[in-house]
Amino acid sequence: MFEKQSNMFHIGLSSEQGAGYAILPGDPGRVEKIASYLQQPVFVCQNREYTTWSGMLQGERVLVTSTGIGGPSAAIAVEELAQIGVHTMIRVGTCGGMQTSVLSGDLVIPTGSIRMEGTSKEYIPLEYPAVPCFEVLQALVEAAQEQGKRYHTGVIQCKDSFYGQHQPESMPNASELMAKWQAWVKAGVLASEMETAALFTVAAVRKVRAGALMMTVWNQEREKQGLTNTRISDTSPAIQIAIEAIKKLISKDTGQR
Repeated sequence: MFEKQSNMFHIGLSSEQGAGYAILPGDPGRVEKIASYLQQPVFVCQNREYTTWSGMLQGERVLVTSTGIGGPSAAIAVEELAQIGVHTMIRVGTCGGMQTSVLSGDLVIPTGSIRMEGTSKEYIPLEYPAVPCFEVLQALVEAAQEQGKRYHTGVIQCKDSFYGQHQPESMPNASELMAKWQAWVKAGVLASEMETAALFTVAAVRKVRAGALMMTVWNQEREKQGLTNTRISDTSPAIQIAIEAIKKLISKDTGQR
């Protein structure tokens, strides 16, 4: 791991403002809501897409830092958080379902992410898989089970272009985009989003733990088939599970010290 440094250029945090654990939403607008689940939540700083609050859980300081949209900004957040001492990170975000069994409001806990993006390629060749830390994955699954939430585990797709997914026919390489999408669907890929491949890859390279869970906003495959497909935007269940997973990890880490 990096030596701790001060005045991170992008996230705006110093080593004195660091913590061991962090929850990473993409949207800066969700940071305060997530922090409200912590004890003694306080605003720390804001710079560009990176807004940070902090609080306490079971005697440990926890950061909530937004990463913005996509791999490049997520990778920066992971890099700079690792430099100020964060060793465990959980992404809490949203996704679009790809299997008709993944309903709006369902939670998706990825066991791997397709690296259909550019950021992770600048870290390690594509043959290296983008997978979460098993300990974090296990804590998330246990938390989801204990809270009785409907969830799915499996592979998800991570891309760089939102409109490449939703308007592929308008792109010069439409045939490639649509063929790959159908391949992912046929292979059982659960959902699509834009940050996990970078998160998992950079965390592995920098020797920190990372995991993720997303709330399914809607499902374009269900939409295509005329199936019920209500849009849902409340991420509270995902936040609650992330908080419980962090508690489990703190308890385990504390017991091992």
